[in-house]
Amino acid sequence: VGVLERLTALPNVRCTYGNTERYVLDGRRPWPQVEDVLAEPSLMPRLLQIARNFGWTEGALAAAGWLDWLAELPLELALTLPDGAKLLGVHASPGHFDGHGLRPGLKPEQLDALFDGCPADLVCVGHTHWAMQLVHNDIHLVNLGSVSNPVEEDWRASYVLLEADEAGHKLTHRRAAYDRSAVIEMLEKVRHPARDHIIPFFQGWQKPSWHD
Repeated sequence: VGVLERLTALPNVRCTYGNTERYVLDGRRPWPQVEDVLAEPSLMPRLLQIARNFGWTEGALAAAGWLDWLAELPLELALTLPDGAKLLGVHASPGHFDGHGLRPGLKPEQLDALFDGCPADLVCVGHTHWAMQLVHNDIHLVNLGSVSNPVEEDWRASYVLLEADEAGHKLTHRRAAYDRSAVIEMLEKVRHPARDHIIPFFQGWQKPSWHD
């Protein structure tokens, strides 16, 4: 709730819809699902952790009146920069808030499947929590990384600064250190029901899903 309050207090802020918004709004949580647990009962502890985590989040957002705001977020954000370049912002890939996203090691045909037909010159995504950028078929693809849940060895918050004027534009990945121990202490203080699931994210234990 505090993050949403700070973001929406910024001038001209624009946000897009991602998979976590879906988890909160429609009740379908991340893996594993009930059918996965029925097939593999050892997944039950993780299912319970996920349920507690998103149940807490949904309740906090509902109590503070943020669910309608989340539900109205657009899938994509399209802008034209001062130099005429077309920018597309989307959580995972054009037309998608979930699924495969931009990550290291993708082959040209995999990039084609994600970005072919996109009319933008510059596409900014997140989703995989891995900061990177590359050019594919004349489209500049940028993954912003993650502020609180990086899956890289660098645990600092990652974001991108876009500087643009009539002469051109430039993107720079930036990192910012913050006190992760304070976040962990707060999770313990409020007795978050899924703190055993969340705390490892702030201790560097989260690994890229494509490395499993």
